[in-house]
Amino acid sequence: MTQSTGTLDIRLKRAYDPPSAEDGERVLVDRLWPRGLRKSEAAIDRWLKEIAPSTELRRWFGHDPGRWSEFRRRYRTELSGHAELVSELRALARKKPVTLIYAARDERHNEAVVLRDVLRGTAAGRRGPGPAPKIAS
Repeated sequence: MTQSTGTLDIRLKRAYDPPSAEDGERVLVDRLWPRGLRKSEAAIDRWLKEIAPSTELRRWFGHDPGRWSEFRRRYRTELSGHAELVSELRALARKKPVTLIYAARDERHNEAVVLRDVLRGTAAGRRGPGPAPKIAS
C-alpha cells in the first residue's frame, strides 16, 4: 500500500507480504526478526532495531487497539531519542521510496504507522502534511 505525502515517499508493508520492485528501500522497523521468515525471502535492505519500540513498550502494548493512543504517545517520545535515525529515514524518503516493514497482523495499529506519521510530520489523528514534530530531546 502506498503511503506518500508531498516529497516523501513512505510505504508500509507486512514482512510476510512478497517484496516488489516498487518497495524501494525496505527497512525492517521491528526489534525482533519476524517469526518464520527467512532472511532471503524478506529482501530487507536495512534492519533498524534501534528505532523500534523498546521491549518494555512493545510488551505493554501487546497490539491491543485499546492501548493505541497511549502507545502512539509513548513511542513518539521514544523516537525523540533517535532524532538522527528519523532524520536519516526522512532524507532517504525524499530521494526514493522507503517501505517500512513490520510483522504485526494489525495493519492499522503498529509501530510502522506511528513512525510513518512522525517521518511525515503528521500529528496524531490528523492526515496530510504538517510541520515536522520536534524530535530533539
